[in-house]
Amino acid sequence: MAEHDRPDLIERHGRQERLQHWVVALLFLLAAASGMALFHPALFWLAAVLGGGTWSVILHPFVGLAMALVFARFAAPQWGDNRLLPNDRVWLERLREVIEGRDEHLPEVGKYNAGQKVLYFVMVACVAVLALTGLAIWRRYFAGGLPVGVVRAAALLHALAAFVLVLGAVVHVAAALWVKGAVGAMTRGTVTIGWAWKHHRAWFRQMIRPTGGR
Repeated sequence: MAEHDRPDLIERHGRQERLQHWVVALLFLLAAASGMALFHPALFWLAAVLGGGTWSVILHPFVGLAMALVFARFAAPQWGDNRLLPNDRVWLERLREVIEGRDEHLPEVGKYNAGQKVLYFVMVACVAVLALTGLAIWRRYFAGGLPVGVVRAAALLHALAAFVLVLGAVVHVAAALWVKGAVGAMTRGTVTIGWAWKHHRAWFRQMIRPTGGR
């Protein structure tokens, strides 16, 4: 029996969503590594990911712009699922119980929990800032017509947004590894009924409602 035909599995992420996620992840790694290489001499060895210093200078803006565009296509359909609801405030207030795994003290969670939603909006904000400031400091095409003060301010904001985005990515990866089955959901696209019931009960109820259960 094919995995997607198993009655104990629920689709969590479609094929297109998973493809976009991994393309964003790859572009992020390339943009982050080349950006850090250009940011400080001690990290210049990271320029090797794009073929050296010269190629990093040339390609970094294009890679970053491509990442922003794919990320926008990936994140836009998820806006509704990431709206903060009253239960999310309760979830955040009981973060200690979340860390300790005491799920019985937590409200039912939809497709994404409050932590994932906060991280979603942080990443959306950071990518938007990176895209706008990146254009402002892209000397070959845009920065030449801007005042020096604007370019310098944009460079500072670009570095700060990149720093926050890297931290967000680290939190994202750590959380995915911490919650068993989360990585598989983004590789295979499916989760078990038990996983959905344990971690995203409100979403599970929503998924089974049209068919009356599984």
